Amino acid sequence: MPTDVYRYRFQDTAPAAEVEATLLLSIFAVEALHGESQTRLDAAHAFDAKKRAVVIDASTPVGRDLNRVFIGFVTREFGPGSFRVERVPQKPQPEPVTA
Repeated sequence: MPTDVYRYRFQDTAPAAEVEATLLLSIFAVEALHGESQTRLDAAHAFDAKKRAVVIDASTPVGRDLNRVFIGFVTREFGPGSFRVERVPQKPQPEPVTA
């Protein structure tokens, strides 16, 4: 089943500090669209410098905009071959217990 969580993995040609800065710039851009409070509530994301990875939850309109802005920025800054993006597999949900 598809999920709306995306993982970006970067090659060594994209410095981790610059990837993190690009993520922050993307967050600022989304704040300009949706406001700081809504962005804090709905733009779930994570950055792991050691794994050279960014994860963005695009299950909300704010998260989708963050995903779009981030992929646009990193493509222009580092090039389309400097990273790969994949959907994070969804964990199966436990079935509800019925009596």
